[in-house]
Amino acid sequence: MRSAELSALGLRQAAEAIHAGTLSPVELVDACLARIRALDGDLRAWSHVDGSGALATARERESEAHAGRLRGPLHGVPIGVKDIFDVAGMPTTGGARPFAHTRPTVDAAAVARLRAAGAIVLGKTVTTEFAYRDPAPTRNPWNHGHTPGGSSAGSAAALAARMAPLALGSQTVGSVLRPAAYCGVVGFKGTHGLVPVAGVIPLAWSLDHVGVLARSVADAALAMSVLSGKDLQLPAVSAPRLALAPELLVRASREVAAHIEAAADAFARAGATVSKIELPASFRDLPAAGLTVLEAEAAAYHEPWYGKHADDYGPEMRSLVEAGLRLSATAYVGANRTRLAFREDVMPLLAAHDALLCPTAPAPAPAGLGSTGDGSLCAPWSNAGVPAVTLPSGVASSGLPHAIQLVQAAGASARLLGVAAWCERVLGFSQAPRV
Repeated sequence: MRSAELSALGLRQAAEAIHAGTLSPVELVDACLARIRALDGDLRAWSHVDGSGALATARERESEAHAGRLRGPLHGVPIGVKDIFDVAGMPTTGGARPFAHTRPTVDAAAVARLRAAGAIVLGKTVTTEFAYRDPAPTRNPWNHGHTPGGSSAGSAAALAARMAPLALGSQTVGSVLRPAAYCGVVGFKGTHGLVPVAGVIPLAWSLDHVGVLARSVADAALAMSVLSGKDLQLPAVSAPRLALAPELLVRASREVAAHIEAAADAFARAGATVSKIELPASFRDLPAAGLTVLEAEAAAYHEPWYGKHADDYGPEMRSLVEAGLRLSATAYVGANRTRLAFREDVMPLLAAHDALLCPTAPAPAPAGLGSTGDGSLCAPWSNAGVPAVTLPSGVASSGLPHAIQLVQAAGASARLLGVAAWCERVLGFSQAPRV
């Protein structure tokens, strides 16, 4: 295969070829590094690339494969890691000023699990500052004048630009699914706590999820099986029961709402049952409650630094921390109770269907690099701690990707992935950016 063809391989394709002995880990890593060298000067998806280290590890994995000593399902496959995850021997910057930089000697738990399965870390992908809303310099591979989203900006851009077959991300509001949607790749986060967050810079402990950005649902399922330690094999799905909440569609642009309805029609023609539902009354109070929890927990983490380094924080992060420092304990406790009330109310509704179908974002990626876009349609599911996935589903009139979001009840990640794989087959979307 040519270098461009190698770098375009998905996670499962690459892993299976390495296991079969038809693909060299060294050639695959070299192809990904060549892609990074060719494109990242413009895209700026990577904050740190360890080319020599990745190639040295690839040679080790190749020798092990030749000797029949495969470490696990990701043996020899290169990955990117969002720069809030610790990777031993590499800098962790959190997208922040030098006061917050560290050089850890121990991997984050998620990174350790991927490496134990044989994965090779290419480097660190760009994050917005402390995984919040101050935009990163990364550009959208579909149109460099548009945001790739945030906070997992580099992970999404790297996947879309075929620089790696998998990247780690994190989501507190919409930081995996929104950039995945904007960049035309698959993004998945499981139930809150499914993957450990040890070694990851927190934004809000009650809301932080480890997620993945991948080229397909099958790739996401493979990665999440490794990360969670659970077998998330895709169940066979033939006629899923999908729910559609009109109150979520009115929060999207006309074009996006029409696209979601067209996707629902396509799924119905393929055998799905699509039912309209109404979200519980507690949904109305969720945005304010979720923001209060986020403010309070971000302030609790950053308070020791903030007194000395307030001027080094970006305006969005500074505003978040200062708002949290003004909150009372009773406001925080009340907000958490409101958040958990919605979780309890919505769980039976989600469990009664195979997935809730809704937009991932109100519109495709906005023009300009001055913001990371709108995460409000991902936020409810982060607040509730339930699994959610986004799939690329078409191309908008702007030439940027459309996406759909699917949501399920807590503890049902495998069920959701099975439905997502069925929807992915029906949609049949396979376009990639020209970068």
